[in-house]
Amino acid sequence: MNTIQSQNAGYFLTRYEDMKTQAQSWQSAWKELAKYIAPTRGFFDGDKPSDGRKIDHRALIDSDPLLAVEILSAGMMSGLTSPSRNWFELALPQTELMKDGAVRAWTHEVRRRMEEVFSRSNLYHVLHGFYQEIAVFGTAAFLLEEDFDRVISCRLFTAGEYVLDCDDKGNVNSFGREFWMTPVQMAEKFGKENLPLQIRRAAEEKRGGWFKVLHVILPNKQYDERKADFMHMPYASVYMSARGEILRRSGYREFPVIAARWEVKNSSDIYGRGPGWKALGDVKMLQKMQKSKLVALDKNTNPPMQVSANVQGEVNLLPGGLTRYSGSGGDAAVKPAYQVPVDLAALENSMERVKQTIRGQFFADVFLMLSSQNFTHMTATEVAERHQEKMLVLGPVLERLKNELLDPLIERTFALMYRRGVVPLPPPQIQGGELKVRYVSMIAQAQKQSGMAALQQAVAFAGSLAQGNAEVLDKVNFDAALEEGLDMLGVAPNLIRSDQEAAQIRLRRTQLAAQLAQPSSK
Repeated sequence: MNTIQSQNAGYFLTRYEDMKTQAQSWQSAWKELAKYIAPTRGFFDGDKPSDGRKIDHRALIDSDPLLAVEILSAGMMSGLTSPSRNWFELALPQTELMKDGAVRAWTHEVRRRMEEVFSRSNLYHVLHGFYQEIAVFGTAAFLLEEDFDRVISCRLFTAGEYVLDCDDKGNVNSFGREFWMTPVQMAEKFGKENLPLQIRRAAEEKRGGWFKVLHVILPNKQYDERKADFMHMPYASVYMSARGEILRRSGYREFPVIAARWEVKNSSDIYGRGPGWKALGDVKMLQKMQKSKLVALDKNTNPPMQVSANVQGEVNLLPGGLTRYSGSGGDAAVKPAYQVPVDLAALENSMERVKQTIRGQFFADVFLMLSSQNFTHMTATEVAERHQEKMLVLGPVLERLKNELLDPLIERTFALMYRRGVVPLPPPQIQGGELKVRYVSMIAQAQKQSGMAALQQAVAFAGSLAQGNAEVLDKVNFDAALEEGLDMLGVAPNLIRSDQEAAQIRLRRTQLAAQLAQPSSK
């Protein structure tokens, strides 16, 4: 047995089994959510790789909940991490340094290169699925690894495919998953010499079949910042066979799994709950109502019949069909057994109210507000205020996504780019400093602009007081108010002149005014 297989895998296997046990209590809910809201998502016990899943159309008759999920995921994609517009800016905690032209140019160039890395990778494709996962199941995760050609590469996971664990502060820091590989794939990924004997022989003979592989990422108990080898990195990564034989061991400098929860009930919860959890009862009700409506319509158009004993031969129920019977007077030979009165209007109204509740749970009304409401008699300011008010409903969720999705994504990508030499050398005055991220997406700006009205009212109030005494304006820092307002509007810092540039322009204006005021000599 080689060295890598002789390492003790008991700790990693035990930790994975512990995480798997903790996730079992969530499995039943995830299965129901997948059945009724996301039939193409979820990977549970008994599922086989590369097998198409059959959708249960007896449970999923009305597709309106699926459309609500699509609207939410598309809205989060375009409003939070749009690939077609800037959604983040890099800055420094020291505001005065951002007024330096070289510093602004460097942060702008780093952001541009980071956006290029995002565009070249599969990140945005993964993020769309990520938003669907978190909307339905309440938890979503993907692996962000280094890629030789594209700097980063992402792999999205679905509910039931992976397990997580948290540290004492409630931050996700442990990950495990089970997946399937053929012997040839395992030989290519791990090296034939590192495979157990049975799998190695299957790979040499090019046999098919699937073998289960475990991947576990945990905080490294052997972490030593003085050593640069993978055995002493902050996070340990281990691939194992189903029997616990180590196939590969490596490490990460940052936790490579981006895992986010929509909301957590308390700090001890490992997994989250999302809109799908709240809407599941309404979704089941809608499917039952839709089924009842179809049954009622079917009985109304094709009712059960009662047939007289005098009917000769079979009953012909086709349009224009003829059925012979021998009898006289009285009752008809063939007639409906009972009538089913269907009040379609009342039924449709009830279903529409349920649909509206489901759409509200998935915030579809928030993202479709501008297209679904009538703003004919409203001003542009009123429309903007309505839009901001709707976006504020997502405030707590967006704050969690900032902490668990966006910040780790930016930090991990920047670290990989820096180690690859993709980040340009920073100016001397900021070397060794820290960067901060400003989010300027549509949703982030809508939340920031909620404070714009207060700023405008304050400035207008000062102006009204100045009509009685102009000296009150000396108390207002209009330059600071301008910068605050432009920040709320998401204006890039490099578009704002520094204090020195503004002072020079004002000095030249004063000098020019003084020259013009001097009497001309004859």
